[in-house]
Amino acid sequence: MKIPLLDIKAQMNPIRDEIISAVTDVIDSTQYIMGKKVKELEESIAQYCGAKNAVGVSSGTDALLIALMALDIGKDDIVITTPYSFFATAGVIARLGAKPVFVDIDPVSYNIDPLKLERWFKAHPPDILNKVKAIIPVHLYGQCADMKPIMEIANDYNIPVIEDAAQAIGAEYVLNSEIKRAGSMGLIGCFSFFPSKNLGGIGDGGMIVTSDNELAEKLKILRNHGAEPKYYHKIIGGNFRLDAIQAAVLLVKLKYLDNWHEARRKNADRYNEMFNNAKIPNLKTPIAIYKGAAKHYHIYNQYVIKAPQRNDLRAFLDKNDIAAEVYYPVPFHLQECFSYLGYKKGDFPFSEGAADDTLALPVYPEITEDMQKYVVDKIKEFYAKT
Repeated sequence: MKIPLLDIKAQMNPIRDEIISAVTDVIDSTQYIMGKKVKELEESIAQYCGAKNAVGVSSGTDALLIALMALDIGKDDIVITTPYSFFATAGVIARLGAKPVFVDIDPVSYNIDPLKLERWFKAHPPDILNKVKAIIPVHLYGQCADMKPIMEIANDYNIPVIEDAAQAIGAEYVLNSEIKRAGSMGLIGCFSFFPSKNLGGIGDGGMIVTSDNELAEKLKILRNHGAEPKYYHKIIGGNFRLDAIQAAVLLVKLKYLDNWHEARRKNADRYNEMFNNAKIPNLKTPIAIYKGAAKHYHIYNQYVIKAPQRNDLRAFLDKNDIAAEVYYPVPFHLQECFSYLGYKKGDFPFSEGAADDTLALPVYPEITEDMQKYVVDKIKEFYAKT
């Protein structure tokens, strides 16, 4: 049995005609840059996420970048985030000349730990705190960070929150007794439409949501070289526009997104039951922290286990035609490009532990029960031999 990490073709086949029709409509319209499809997607995503505005951009990375630009973050400013995420989260901070400062993760959710965030603020003097211009929590693997205490800390220090929701579109969190979706709790939410995401395009694409109307207008200007009106530039932006073809494809796929979320959750629950029955020592399955609080408590962009002898296990699975992925084997503070920050091994032990021990298994909506059983059986076989 051959099991891929993600089967995009299996997802595409049932909606192929709709996708082709949507793309053909764009081609026939000749509106290839911006246009009505981008506006339709922006309106749909804003409504889906529970925000007043959405601004389509060229990628998830550019969503983060332009969000920082809109807040005028630059040289010598500090932005606090996690050391355990995709590189873009920290890369965009450094790209603008600002300083990324890391706070370790919670070892269960893999998201930034609010208690450690609070300790960081209490441990630093006013001259340092005055340089903090944003906090970027990451909703990793499809589950929201613990936003209530994060927002309380941010409000106490009057610091904007930019949610990196690249892996979590539609994930929900109960904030002050109200169900909120990822991206709608901070000042700005950033999304990626990379093809492997739960809502993935047929190329790069991203989206920013905000309920601040003035900020939304600034984001729209920044994504188009800072021009308003055309050829008149009060600020310097960039070419961060979302392609109309991507918008058309995403509009089709958005209709199916919640069903795909539900399928992923069922697959995750099935894995949990299978692993529980397999009784593999020291193997830990993902825990949905807010399960039951909201319908979309976790969207399982990845199903990530914590496994002893992770690298050997991955090699064994590969030999048995099971694709598994190591996400983020080197935390930011140990990346060569960030050596100038002065961090060292041991500074963020939970992030380092996650980098060493975690492995993502196939959990895409179309995976079958037999395929999942094969995965679990092979993992059990590996540990029986070691």
